[in-house]
Amino acid sequence: MAGVLDGLKVIDVGHFVAVPAAGVLLGDWGADVTKIEPLDGDAHRGDISSILRRTGSKVNWRFEVHNRNKRSMALNLKQDAGRDILYELVGSADVFMTNYEPATVDKLKIDYGSLKDVNPGLIYASLSGYGKAGPDKNARGFDFTAAWARTGVQHLLCEPGASPPMAPNGMMDRATGTMMVAGVLAALLHREKTGQGQELELSLYHSGVWSLIADLQETMVGNTVAPRDRRNALNPLCNTYQTRDGLWVQLAMLEADSFWPDFCRAIDRPDVRMDPRFEKMAARADHREELIAILDNVFAARDRPEWESRLQDRNCIFGWIEPPEAIVDDPQAKANGFFTEMQHPEAGETRYLTTPVTFRQNPATIRTTAPELGQHTEEILLEMGRSWDEIIELKKKGAII
Repeated sequence: MAGVLDGLKVIDVGHFVAVPAAGVLLGDWGADVTKIEPLDGDAHRGDISSILRRTGSKVNWRFEVHNRNKRSMALNLKQDAGRDILYELVGSADVFMTNYEPATVDKLKIDYGSLKDVNPGLIYASLSGYGKAGPDKNARGFDFTAAWARTGVQHLLCEPGASPPMAPNGMMDRATGTMMVAGVLAALLHREKTGQGQELELSLYHSGVWSLIADLQETMVGNTVAPRDRRNALNPLCNTYQTRDGLWVQLAMLEADSFWPDFCRAIDRPDVRMDPRFEKMAARADHREELIAILDNVFAARDRPEWESRLQDRNCIFGWIEPPEAIVDDPQAKANGFFTEMQHPEAGETRYLTTPVTFRQNPATIRTTAPELGQHTEEILLEMGRSWDEIIELKKKGAII
């Protein structure tokens, strides 16, 4: 069955995570995604050495998950011959995406102005670290620096007195890639109505700041937003507590007054419910440190299974703070199609995480594993009408491998 984006032609001139992650979403949804790599490959392929040392795996899973459902074409874009091939591909493409640095984009002549001349209806999406204007427009940045450290995310996740937490691998890259997909689809809809192409610009910095929009708005109206301290949470019913067996539970009862009676029944503390210090949300905020100290002792008296039953029975909103390895066996994740399996040429039968949008009539699919470098160069050139003699000549010139 065809995917919802069947027939859409996408050129992915991306490296590392953000743009390749955008390409994965489009590819899983049915688009024909061609990954253009330099002759020495996407730099993210080089992560295999660290993965081998850490896990012993011969498969670079970080590269794999961001490049499935794509064909790889290795082109030397520093040569006219290689660039001419890209231009020919652009001529019949719908979407072009890149996260090469702005100076590199200009040097390779793959900027919007150059490609618009080839295909006026092209949807052109580019991603930089900090944006294409301003004093840092040429600064290099990964999500760790541009979208995590500089934006305030890392600051707000650091409890007072603790070291700043390290970022999960590529988390903000994938969030930014998802925003790129949203922009691309909006531009395609606009083109459908008007016939006009579109240039989209994104930055990791802007994406990271957007993720903190509620906190940032507070600062823009003159308030100070400080890192959260669980010992001083204004709403103790929206806080974390450790159980007797050493696990942590996250409570999330934002409308705390409506939950308060049943929550007190769940913890079996009618005395706390009737205490005038805690009767209303404002009072609990005034006496938050006292209440949190009580709740710390309450939660430390029972193990997770008993708390799970008690909190569920009283319809409390909560979740357990889980390590990633718990998710792969979570029955809720399995029941909702989070995973699928396919044969990997190196690893055999392998489980993959699916994209988080379910199309009931035209489901997303994982059809191919990540390609080898330049695996489809000859195939694509033959589709373009190039002869084997021309392909051999391009190899001699160093335009392809």
